[in-house]
Amino acid sequence: MASMSTASYSDQTTAALLPDANLETWDFVVIGVYFAFILAVGIWAMCSTNRGNVDGFFLAGRHITWFPVGASLFSSNIGSGSFVGLAGTGVVGGIAVGAFEWNAMLTLFFLGWIFAPVYIAAGVVTMPEYLEARFGGQRIQVYLSVLSMLLYILTKVSADLYSGAIFIQEALGWNIYLSMVLLLLITGLYTVTGGLAAVIYTDTAQTLIITIGSVIMMALSFESIGGYDQLETKYMQAVPRLRPANTTCGEPREDSFSVFRDPVTGDLPWPGLTFGLTILATWYWCTDQVIVQRTLAAKNLSHAKGGCVLAGFIKIMPMYTIVMVGMVSRIVLTDAVACVLPEECMKYCGSTVGCSNVAYPKLVLATMPTGAKGLLLAAMVAAFMSSLTSVFNSASTLFTCDIWTKIRKNASQRELMIVGRVFILGMVGVSIAWVPIIQEAASGQLFDYIQAITSYLGPPIATIFVTAVFWPRLNEPGAFWSLLIGMIIGITRMILDFVYTAPLCGEEDTRPLVVSKVHYLYFALILTGCTLIVAVSVSLCTPPIASEHLYRLTFWTRLSKKKRIPIEQTFELHGSGTQQNDETEGGYPNAAMVSDNEEMTNENGKHAVVIETHESHPPQKKQKSWLKRGFDLFCGFDDQTSKQPSPDSVILDINEKKWPALIVNIACVLMLATMVFLFAYYA
Repeated sequence: MASMSTASYSDQTTAALLPDANLETWDFVVIGVYFAFILAVGIWAMCSTNRGNVDGFFLAGRHITWFPVGASLFSSNIGSGSFVGLAGTGVVGGIAVGAFEWNAMLTLFFLGWIFAPVYIAAGVVTMPEYLEARFGGQRIQVYLSVLSMLLYILTKVSADLYSGAIFIQEALGWNIYLSMVLLLLITGLYTVTGGLAAVIYTDTAQTLIITIGSVIMMALSFESIGGYDQLETKYMQAVPRLRPANTTCGEPREDSFSVFRDPVTGDLPWPGLTFGLTILATWYWCTDQVIVQRTLAAKNLSHAKGGCVLAGFIKIMPMYTIVMVGMVSRIVLTDAVACVLPEECMKYCGSTVGCSNVAYPKLVLATMPTGAKGLLLAAMVAAFMSSLTSVFNSASTLFTCDIWTKIRKNASQRELMIVGRVFILGMVGVSIAWVPIIQEAASGQLFDYIQAITSYLGPPIATIFVTAVFWPRLNEPGAFWSLLIGMIIGITRMILDFVYTAPLCGEEDTRPLVVSKVHYLYFALILTGCTLIVAVSVSLCTPPIASEHLYRLTFWTRLSKKKRIPIEQTFELHGSGTQQNDETEGGYPNAAMVSDNEEMTNENGKHAVVIETHESHPPQKKQKSWLKRGFDLFCGFDDQTSKQPSPDSVILDINEKKWPALIVNIACVLMLATMVFLFAYYA
């Protein structure tokens, strides 16, 4: 039975359904100007960069400076899923979710100062390629590529599609699937054609739009409730009128304004937030292809570090511009976004498990003046597009460089470029099919769904990367079997979560204890421990990797100038404990650390053949038809030479000049000090 409980602040809960919440002419003008601007930036990036080979298409020629790197890191992370998810979780749980954003400052330090130097010194293009060079064999590389693409579908593409479509659905009343198709058409135009350079430069423009739009939204939101100092008082009074009798359902949490919460009863317990979250963030910021690819595209290590610091400082903002704006939405639109009765939620947002996901777009449409609505919707679409384009480019990089080159060892540059673009289309189709699952997942809280899935699949990857970088004794069998066992444990928990869904407020919780009592952040800690135990145990029981195979592949050898002897790829899927020298090093395309035609002599006195990285020039070019020339121009094939970049063009020297290194180090210290202050202030 429902009882009446009136919020003392406002009865504006029907504002989300008012007729003037629709977009007007000037809103569409602003949106049109935005699309024209982004399209112009994308076309400029496409025309000014080389998109015709792997290095140009997937790493933007490795010449990106610190500001675009940092802007792209931020916008790749803050997609429409963040606006929907962070604001929605703020509606239900208060400010604690903002700690996820501030924790990124710590792991961005890890990326710039620990992981990026190793990756750059190794000369790799993808994260699976690094593991192949570090351990030898192909099974870990293929495993990580497939798992990464699965995670992209489960947590990135489908979540961003869903959240981006929510904004269009709320603004225009379109069907959610029609909205997704429209977004994909817009996004795919420069992603499929432009490569990473187009993505990074449009990300930079998108970051400016996202920042300006979200700051304006924050200011107007606080003004609507009488200022920032009124937030806590009025939020704690924002209780929906219709809710279950004799329960606390629908009432704000008592600890809504603390980031550190009870280790047993808290929705985000502080031990999990401190340690479990750091593990997840390390996976995301330091080992995920989408993020790391931006630092690999930097022109040198100082620019990569500078980009990390810039992104870290910008990550201060989402607590105020997204999480607290979601909390304002609860104050202004209490019944619409904080509903707890299934029939009420169905009326407001078409879902029976909650309407917190629509908090941000409903507040935009209900309170923003004409023109500002268009700007905010443009900012949301910018967030969606920047995040999705980043995922598309990185996923196609993984598939092309780590899987397709195993299937087609002699694939031409043209074939690789086409395959990478076509793969994106298949990935989009699978992601759209997954959207209905997301709509009902995590009790209507999109952010909880994303973090939970990450907790089940990400910790084993983070554990192996950290161990690989710092512990030379870790070998291929130890890494492979720990990844496999960790995946089995994680998928088991994920399946249990989908089978035993969380009860609605006031209902009895009949889920297994491992689901109901073990928070997903605690589960991340447990899974990390299991993975590490297996990795260490198996590695100590099998032969170590010789030191000559590890130069520039660990933190301790990142500055080494010695010639690295590749590990022979003798590991089959059934596993093997022996490792010898190989003909090739690492993965595609930077396979050798020596110049063309140079020979290496291994410890057995035999010559190892160095991969020939220059294809022969065709004797004569045939005249192409106008249709073929147009297709080549659209895809950038006219830019390509017939060569792969030689190993000498790879950034191997990670030594930094004195003043740039000093500047980024000081900036990093300031960033970390700011993070400590924010956590202490909101503790």
